[in-house]
Amino acid sequence: MILLDTCVLLWLASDQKKISKGAVQSIKKNPGGLYVSSISALEIGIKNHKKKLILPKEPMDWYEDVLNFHGIGEIPVDYRVAIISSGLTGYHNDPADRMIIATAQIYNCPILTPDPLIKKYSQVTVIW
Repeated sequence: MILLDTCVLLWLASDQKKISKGAVQSIKKNPGGLYVSSISALEIGIKNHKKKLILPKEPMDWYEDVLNFHGIGEIPVDYRVAIISSGLTGYHNDPADRMIIATAQIYNCPILTPDPLIKKYSQVTVIW
């Protein structure tokens, strides 16, 4: 099981050259074992609404299609993710990234991300 950061999901769908070779190998080695946090849908929707991200179709349709096409599962943000993410100290101020970190902690899975701030959290393993 590998948790994809939102940027990796976006790159997987649109510009795979931005994904490191090590990350691509991890993706190929884990068919059926790739997941995103549902917070990624919120991030994508907000970016699209603010015109910081242009999608070829409505965000909901795009998100569903990308998950289905790549066989990616979704982990919902629940009370455990919310509480653990609220207690993370230091480094990351982005609530979505904090929720991704908390999700990885709860499910004991690595995060596929280039984010240097996420790498600073000793509670999670980062693949890049």
